[in-house]
Amino acid sequence: MTSNVWEKHSLLEKNSILLLVGILLVVAIGGLVEIVPLFYLKSTIETVDGMRPYTPLELAGRNIYVREGCYLCHSQMIRAIRDEVERYGHFSLSAESQYDHPFQWGSKRIGPDLARVGAKYSDDWHRQHLTDPRSVVPASVMPGYPFLGRTPLDTTLIADILKTNRIVGVPYTDDEIANARLDLEAQANPDSKGVDAFLKRYPKANVRTFGGDPKQITELDALVAYLQMLGTLVDFKAYDDKANLR
Repeated sequence: MTSNVWEKHSLLEKNSILLLVGILLVVAIGGLVEIVPLFYLKSTIETVDGMRPYTPLELAGRNIYVREGCYLCHSQMIRAIRDEVERYGHFSLSAESQYDHPFQWGSKRIGPDLARVGAKYSDDWHRQHLTDPRSVVPASVMPGYPFLGRTPLDTTLIADILKTNRIVGVPYTDDEIANARLDLEAQANPDSKGVDAFLKRYPKANVRTFGGDPKQITELDALVAYLQMLGTLVDFKAYDDKANLR
């Protein structure tokens, strides 16, 4: 019986056309098995409690992060292997990147991964580090960005930026877009009358003067606000318990 099977298989080995047809058939079946289920799934991203779109100030900070090329040296993707989890924290979830366009996973780590940097350091530390990196990390090779603290944040287009993100799938509501500029200003000013309305739209958002100057909102405010929210929205203990990972 075994001999007969190998004899039949030899037909493929001796006939290149039959072998090519066989390869194409196997690849086609494998591709269909992977692709067809995607047409029946509403989303390939798991639902995770706590995730929300970026606030206008955080989104402005993220745009500055991209503009200055921070992603070239910092990744935001913690792999599910022991040394990465022990160094940086809980492995990254796909849901954490669902509102990123483009995502910031990265492939180089000249600097540390920033997926869990939120709330790890104080605002003052971030301001000092962004202004003069070696004043807090002597071995750092990161360039300084002192101009961020002197550059007023341009808020004129923030509503349009939210609209653009909605086009590519970020679920910003009409209310959030209409109040984008007010929400941006409210997040950077804890004394603002709009703070309560802002927090209803963006739960768990930080509200404070991130850049250190309450008289104006600078690009430094936006960037620090973005960094301080990274990795803070998901309760990872609850996630692990729900997924039976503990």
